[in-house]
Parts: sequence; C-alpha cells; structure tokens
Amino acid sequence: MARIRNRRKPVAEMNVVPYIDVMLVLLVIFMVTAPMLNQGVKVDLPKVSSEALPQDNNSRVLTISIKADKTYYWNMGEEVDQDQSKQSETATALPQLVQTVTAIMQQNASQGKKVQVFVRGDKAVDYGSVMAVMGGLQEAGVGNVGLITEAP
Repeated sequence: MARIRNRRKPVAEMNVVPYIDVMLVLLVIFMVTAPMLNQGVKVDLPKVSSEALPQDNNSRVLTISIKADKTYYWNMGEEVDQDQSKQSETATALPQLVQTVTAIMQQNASQGKKVQVFVRGDKAVDYGSVMAVMGGLQEAGVGNVGLITEAP
C-alpha cells in the first residue's frame, strides 16, 4: 500500500492583516497628535461672532501676532523652503517687523505669489497697538489685512 502524501501548495497571496493593523495604529497616533500641534504664539483672542474670511488656497498666509505685553511675532505658515526662517520665535520690534514684512512681500511679488496677511491680537491689547501694526503693514505694501478672532 502506497502512502499518500499531502503536499501543500504555497499560497501566492499576500497577508495584508498586519499592514492594516499598523495603518490603524498610525491613524490613531496622527488623530491624537494633530490637535496638539499649535503653530504660532499663544494669544488670547477676543470672542466675536463673525463670518469667516475667504481664503485663497494658492496664496501664502502671513500671520502677525500681538501678545498682551505688546510684543510682535510673525509666522509665514508652512513653506517648502527650509533654508530661511519662516517664523519669529522671539519678540520683534515694530520697525523690524515692518522691514521683515516688506522683504516677504517683495520676495513673493518677484515670484508672482500672493500673500494674505492676518493679524491676531490678544484681547488685552489696546487699539493703538493694533493700529500701529496696521500702519506698518500699509508701509510694507500690504493692501488687505484680515483680523483673526475666536468664535464664542
């Protein structure tokens, strides 16, 4: 009597279950850490009910932040170029801020790109400080400025 051998054929299909598990773990990690990523300076924005400003997705966004102690910061948003600093980590004086904004506007105008400028002012900052920044932005050649508030 001859022995019958059961030979298993190799399975040519790829087992994707471990890859799905890894993908789900990464998804959970990104979902948890994404709200924690906060760009810019901590500013206590005033709460005002207003409509959102239209944003042009093709333009770059420059955000000027004014803290309660009347210090100025700027943030150019996410850029592809990593060779230049696109954010001020330390407080900037108003004349230096105007020079920086002028350089940013000229650089983007030479590249043919639009820049949207937004001002984030702490609710404890007086009107004069915000108007000083607005005047400086006008000197720098900024035509339109948006004011950022927080929804109530």
